Amino acid sequence: MNLDTALDHLSRNPAAPYDPAELALALARDEYPCLDIESEMREIADMAREVRPRLRGGLVGRVEALSRYLFHEQGFSGNVRDYHDPRNSYLNEVLNRRLGLPITLSVLASAVAARAGLRVEGVGLPGHFIAKAIDREQEVFFDPFNAGRILTIQDCELLVEAVVGCPFEASAECVAAVTPGYIVQRVLANLKGAYLRLREYPKAARVIRRLARLCPNDPAQRRDLGTTLLQAGKPGQAIDLLREYVALDPPPVDRASIRELLRQAQAEIARWN
Repeated sequence: MNLDTALDHLSRNPAAPYDPAELALALARDEYPCLDIESEMREIADMAREVRPRLRGGLVGRVEALSRYLFHEQGFSGNVRDYHDPRNSYLNEVLNRRLGLPITLSVLASAVAARAGLRVEGVGLPGHFIAKAIDREQEVFFDPFNAGRILTIQDCELLVEAVVGCPFEASAECVAAVTPGYIVQRVLANLKGAYLRLREYPKAARVIRRLARLCPNDPAQRRDLGTTLLQAGKPGQAIDLLREYVALDPPPVDRASIRELLRQAQAEIARWN
């Protein structure tokens, strides 16, 4: 898979038919250039072959069998202790360490389930990603970050309320299956936040470049790329991005602060000359 081409396709059509697991591994190659994606995908296929005979009976029973296999026998779990570790967002590291975020564990569950004959889709609740199994008109929600716990709609609402701190009503739109483009954007946003929190600015800039490609109409991504490049010690690369942002019409609310960063970048270049 050519990741640049995939991101371009997804920028135009977020529902383009890409495998989220393969996309996640392609993203991981930015951090792990020697990553063997085919080998990682074979591991997922091997797990699917092992669990397939157990996926019998009603939909709830099949979800419980999948969760028992992944989160008890195989030992996958949510990384509660170090939630913001960037490795939680890289699917190869999730496979290796058996630790991940809600979204990467949901991508894993979906990938294994699909190859075992069970349709599982991701659901992007505010502040917490979950999964749902679908069979005709029936849907069963479950939480891969919390050992595959089965969720009712009311459970989903309480889960979001606990995260965001305000009442939440789960509309049909809120619990709809999300697209591959949405999944990639959310994984990249998690990585962006993780690297900025660690002040690893070159890595953050690399991730934001991917986000800017996926979201070409979002000026905030190009602004953030400019500010991060400046923090990474690359003012020359930051100047055009910051200049473009302050020239937006209508003017952004943070124009003054970004203009000051633009002056800082220009001053640094002037000192070098």
